[in-house]
Parts: sequence; C-alpha cells; structure tokens
Amino acid sequence: MATIVAPLNFSPVEDAEALRKAFEGWGSDEKTIISILGHRYSYQRQQIRKAYEELYQEDLVKRLESELSGDFEKAVYRWILEPADRDAVLAHVAIKSDNKDVIVEISCIYSPEELLAVRRAYHNRYKRSLEEDVAAHTTGDLRRLLVALVSTFRYGGDEINARLANSEADVLHDDIKDKKNHEEVIRILSTRSKSQLIATFNRYRDDHGSSITKHLLGESSDDFRKVLRTAIHCIVDLEKYYEKVLRNVIKKVGTDEDALTRVIVTRAEKDLKDIKELYLKRNSVPLELAVAKDTHGDYKDFLLTLLGKNE
Repeated sequence: MATIVAPLNFSPVEDAEALRKAFEGWGSDEKTIISILGHRYSYQRQQIRKAYEELYQEDLVKRLESELSGDFEKAVYRWILEPADRDAVLAHVAIKSDNKDVIVEISCIYSPEELLAVRRAYHNRYKRSLEEDVAAHTTGDLRRLLVALVSTFRYGGDEINARLANSEADVLHDDIKDKKNHEEVIRILSTRSKSQLIATFNRYRDDHGSSITKHLLGESSDDFRKVLRTAIHCIVDLEKYYEKVLRNVIKKVGTDEDALTRVIVTRAEKDLKDIKELYLKRNSVPLELAVAKDTHGDYKDFLLTLLGKNE
C-alpha cells in the first residue's frame, strides 16, 4: 500500500499559483512546496506541471531545480517527474556510477509494461537505448545478464509448470557450479515469468538443501554472482529486498542519500507502507524515526511527508 496522503479533489491551477508564490521573494517557501507536491499523486503532479506552464510559460521542473538545492532538490526533482521518466534518469545515473542494483531493480521488480515504459522514456530522454548503455559499461557474463534482464518482456501470469521448475532447478544448480559457462542461468532468469522462477527457486531449495542465493554466497563473490543474487532477491520478495536496502543505507556510516531517496520516491505510491511495516518488525524502530535521525532540514521533512508522517 502507498504511504502518501493526497486529496482526491484538488485544483491544479490553484496549486500552480501557490507554487509560483512560493518561488517569489528572497529564497523559496519550502514548506509550501512540500505541502503541495508531497501530497499529490503522480497524475496530479503532471496536471500541476501542465497548469504551471500554461499560466507562466515556464517549466515547473526547471524552476524547482533553480530554486532548490542539495538532497532536497534531487528528491523533489525525482518525485515530480513521470514515473517512467524518473526511472530512466535513475537508470542513467546508475550506469554512469556503476550502480548495478538500480538496473536490476528496474528489470526484475517492475512489471513488463513498466519496464517497457522505462525503456521508451530512456530512448526519448537520452536518444539511445537502455540496453545500449548497459552493454557499453559492462563486459562478459555480467554484460550478457544485465542486457538480457533489461531487454526482457516477461509473461506476467501466475501459471506454473511444475515439471519445468523441477528440471530447471537442476539446470541452475549445475550452471552455478560451472564457473565458466552461465548461458543457461542467464536464459532462465531473463525469460521465465516471476511465478515460474519462484517455483523453480523453491524446487532448488527442496532438492539441494539450501536456497540458490545461499549457494551463490558460498561461491566466489564476483560481480556476476552479486548481481545474480540481487536479481533473485528482487524477484522473490521485493518488500524484503527494499527493507534490506533501507536498513543498510541507514545503518552505514554516512547515510547513502541517493539510495534512501530512490526507495522512498519510487515506492511511496506503491508499497512503501508494507515496506515500513517490515522495517519496524525487523529493526524494532519505525522507519520514520530512523529517517528523521539520519537526515535534516527540508530534505528530512520531504521524505517524512512521503512516508505519510502527517497521516
């Protein structure tokens, strides 16, 4: 479930006018910006952008970039973009900074339609394909795996072929043991539906006495196996995956604001409430309290708003 609290009845024109007023004078009225944008769904934010441009012949996104700064500006910028366009930006930044987890998240957590929308948005924004840029920044089996994942259009149904799960569990086991040839594991991970893959992973655990991710952990810890483990975690339990991301970024010395922003901004309209509940269960601390302790100022207030603190 989502965490943001947004009114069903709102006026894009009134919001655009209030934002314009917040930009006037010395410095911006950040509280107004947060109270409006932090309480609007994606379709509402796009209507505000359109109304603002029609009223003032100015791009609201560019105005926000010029008025705000630091982590707060980055969070608001990513929040106000259309989801697919935002994810294209996240993917581009991740490729440049060699952050493979973001590419895996987009490839393995998003629905086939959502992933296709991100690839189209990437085309429009960067005049190149996402696959092209992923391939240009990777090599070997890692390149083959990531390009296959971002290129896939999985079947989204719940049907399971038990016989196939049984046979491919053995194929995965043999492929992981073979440190030279990973063609089959790449094929299976990038073509099967999530339901079919979960059935295969469950069969793997039953037949081989341990989960596939634990077996991968026991192998040499190269980039290929790390990315493979991340992909499996994303496919099997996205809430558990995101909870661990949040736990790691908050507990490390010096909070990873990019990762913190990414999870909250991308999941606030989807399942952040469920991720919050899991975080509390695993850490005995509310996520809002952990975020408030590790952030400050307008950035903190904005993240807490997206987390539903004012609910």
